[in-house]
Amino acid sequence: MATITDLVPPGVVTGDNLTTLLEHARANGYAIPAVNCTSSSTANAVLEAGRKSKSPVIIQVSNGGGSFMAGKGYKDADSATVGSVALAVHVRSVAKYYGIPVILHSDHCAKKLLPWFDGMLAADEDFFAKYGEPLFGSHMLDLSEEPDEENIAICVEYFKRMVPMKIWLEMEIGITGGEEDGVNNEDVDPDKLYTTPEQVYSVYQALSQVGDMFSIAAAFGNVHGVYKPGNVKLSPERLVKHQEYTKKMIDSSLTHPLFLVMHGGSGSTDEEIQTAVKAGVVKMNIDTDTQWSYWDGLRGFEKEKRDYLQGQIGNPTGADKPNKKFYDPRVWVRKAEEAMVVRVMTSCEKLNSAGTYEPSNEPGSPQLGQPLKTPSPVVLMAAGALAGSAATLLLKTLGK
Repeated sequence: MATITDLVPPGVVTGDNLTTLLEHARANGYAIPAVNCTSSSTANAVLEAGRKSKSPVIIQVSNGGGSFMAGKGYKDADSATVGSVALAVHVRSVAKYYGIPVILHSDHCAKKLLPWFDGMLAADEDFFAKYGEPLFGSHMLDLSEEPDEENIAICVEYFKRMVPMKIWLEMEIGITGGEEDGVNNEDVDPDKLYTTPEQVYSVYQALSQVGDMFSIAAAFGNVHGVYKPGNVKLSPERLVKHQEYTKKMIDSSLTHPLFLVMHGGSGSTDEEIQTAVKAGVVKMNIDTDTQWSYWDGLRGFEKEKRDYLQGQIGNPTGADKPNKKFYDPRVWVRKAEEAMVVRVMTSCEKLNSAGTYEPSNEPGSPQLGQPLKTPSPVVLMAAGALAGSAATLLLKTLGK
């Protein structure tokens, strides 16, 4: 496999670097794990896993995750935007120190959540105006509950706003079952869990007229959450049909002209994941399994140290012995992080992304923006005065 270490810099990547990374994944048969994060702790676990696995990672935030990041005590309507931006700023502050490429992404945005999407885009536009790149590298619109025509039309309008900043758009066509972030599809018609090649091509037709930085989450029986084996009927082989149909329609020289995304991957078999990746999936969402791993790390610690966690003082070693080194959040939160790191590393292995990027050992730095070089107000005023004087002189000359 060709290395991407010399093609993409470490740290948060946007624009052309993001596109290069996803093109490399598609061409070399691997997908990047995209992990939902709700805190600096979970984001740090993903970064650590990426460095240890020598893999790029995607840190994504949902509407509910953004609200949690802002603090549940903050009840205003814009809490999801505030928290999502805060998480992005945290990741930008530390990502480069981990020496791997990181994509900042926002997850499922249903129609009723568009004010959240607007808020993040406003933050992107503000960051872009100051620093020449967006705050986030990628956003997802999930309008799969709406009629296809409306879904695609809304995506096109938002994509027009995103293209000047080179922000990647992920959209969903067809429905992912189960329940996530307040969208409940547990009782949806099973036929709607399988997208057709014609539906996928209609998305490609519309978005490719605006730009080329987009991916499609096409449903192939995916369900959010984890279920007993046999309860979910995944058909990742359908993704091959989508690629073949679009390839034929546009006469592409690429085996996989589409960038595809896999949702509802928790509990999927290794074979199903490999089939999806071989069909051009470049990103797989991971949430349920990492939530469990984070809790499981804490659960194991509590079980082992239970007798030391029942009071500030007093444990099996003595009635007057302090327990601070056990209940200190830096101890038990770290146990949760360590378990989550292991689970994310497992995903890197399953998605073939492990070993694709040699972590940089160069000194890191925050990526909070380098101001664009613009003339100072004094220079602009002087230039204006000179232009005014020249115009006055020209008018006098013409008037003679």
